[in-house]
Amino acid sequence: MKKKQLVLGAFLLILTISTSCKKGSIGDQTDFSGYWNENDVRSICKTLIGDCLASQGVDQAIKAKQGTPKVIVGRFRNDSSEHFDTSIVSSVMEEVVLNSGKLDIVTQDQGNETEAEFLLSGSVKTLIDRDGKQNARTYIVNAEMSNIKTGEYVWMGMNRQIKKTIVRQKTNL
Repeated sequence: MKKKQLVLGAFLLILTISTSCKKGSIGDQTDFSGYWNENDVRSICKTLIGDCLASQGVDQAIKAKQGTPKVIVGRFRNDSSEHFDTSIVSSVMEEVVLNSGKLDIVTQDQGNETEAEFLLSGSVKTLIDRDGKQNARTYIVNAEMSNIKTGEYVWMGMNRQIKKTIVRQKTNL
């Protein structure tokens, strides 16, 4: 009798574990930790570059240029309280800019800086609000595009759409 109960208990445990684990594909959006993740980076970059390309300053620069303007995507500083690799932000920005077809990307490491007309750079910041067991984070990405020769800003944008709340569960260990 005890052996049957043990086997039944083990079966129910395995069934519970297997149904509580979600299998996901690469395209699924996941957010296990409540921290900034790849989906957030991609969403913010697409929104910011969309705003950039729709701005009057960039539109005028595109119209004034004979051909497609060249851009260097520079460094995005991590001014947040978290550690993450902001080169990922720069890489996604490059991808989104290039895929827009309105601007060309020039690499920094090949001595081509003199060919570029614009520099796109920025920073990532975090605002944290805590209340007992709750922790709310707002991720703010600032981006700006400047004329390399004159230093004048052609566009500035800010995205603070990514807000996450983490509720810490009480543990009884």
